[in-house]
Amino acid sequence: MKTDHSQEAWRVALAGALAMAVAMGIGRFAFTPLLPMMLHDGVIDLTAGGWLATANYLGYFIGALLCMALRGSATGLIKIGLASTVLLTLGMGIFQSPVVWLALRTLAGIASACTFVFASGWCLQRLTQLHAHALGGIIYCGPGIGILLTGLATSAMVSHGWRASYGWLTYALLALILAAISWRTFTGSSAVLPPHAPASHALPPAQIARQARGLTVAYALAGFGYIITATFLPVIARQALPGSSWPDLFWPLFGICVAAGAWLATKLPIHWDNRLLLAACYLVQAGGVLLSVASPSVAGFALGSILLGMPFTAITLFAMRDARRLRGDHARSLMGLLTATYGIGQIIGPPLATRLVRGSGNFTSSLCVAAFALLAGACLLSMVYRQDRKQRA
Repeated sequence: MKTDHSQEAWRVALAGALAMAVAMGIGRFAFTPLLPMMLHDGVIDLTAGGWLATANYLGYFIGALLCMALRGSATGLIKIGLASTVLLTLGMGIFQSPVVWLALRTLAGIASACTFVFASGWCLQRLTQLHAHALGGIIYCGPGIGILLTGLATSAMVSHGWRASYGWLTYALLALILAAISWRTFTGSSAVLPPHAPASHALPPAQIARQARGLTVAYALAGFGYIITATFLPVIARQALPGSSWPDLFWPLFGICVAAGAWLATKLPIHWDNRLLLAACYLVQAGGVLLSVASPSVAGFALGSILLGMPFTAITLFAMRDARRLRGDHARSLMGLLTATYGIGQIIGPPLATRLVRGSGNFTSSLCVAAFALLAGACLLSMVYRQDRKQRA
């Protein structure tokens, strides 16, 4: 029986990872490595690229809000999100209209958020029932896997002179394959709740609300802090290293580190406080963002990609785990709220960056603002932790 539970836990974790690879690695982040190709093809300029990114993040925000209201089978909604991502990615390759692209990227953001929230909630809950909490981090390796695959594929496409439209069609096929592999795991309705869903250590409702607010604001700052680099990394690197072949490799390196960081997070003791882990991740990401400013070289961008990528989905894991600490198996609405505020941070980032670039000609000022947001988030999480400790003493 224990072996059966172990096999089932791994099946759930791997299916969650593949769902995240489709929804996040492709549905959201395939645009990043393809943006330089689209700029090269002359189908958009940098400002239009920023608005396409913002449209996706706006959709992500809308999708997160929908998750707070949607009712029904979690597994059914996950499947709808996966199928939608495949079709919307396909549409980016078929249609050649910026207006249609804005609509497609918005809808892709909605699909990404819904898949993320429902897959996170269903998989983490199922792993809790199977007494396999530590495998939760495997789920969040998925975005890194998707980023790695799209990044390496884009590098090959650039070397062979492909057009960006072929890239979108290729990623639609990749999304279809990954979705098909995980499809059968998401069967039935939401997992049955255990008789006694874990609550937040009997915290008073006022404390739960206060800690949830602090976590929500800090998570929004994380969304803003990483998004400028995550959207424009290949463009920033090409601007700093003209004629070099290295810029095409920084994004796959980022993807490797995203997956590695999520896997390493599973090795950390489960009793370590999520807020302190989040604060540490924020500080690491802030260092990665600032490195591309302080050292716009191959070594600087490589190390910056590592520092930005390692904590990326670990941040999501720790935030979702803290939501479950506060609300137990009724945390889905808080997870949706966290995802929505994260989306707000992402929406603000790209247009702010392109506006500052128009004024200065480079990304330095926008990256410094992003790093400051991450530092502020780390300070806020530390304050919430200290207040909680005082109230418990």
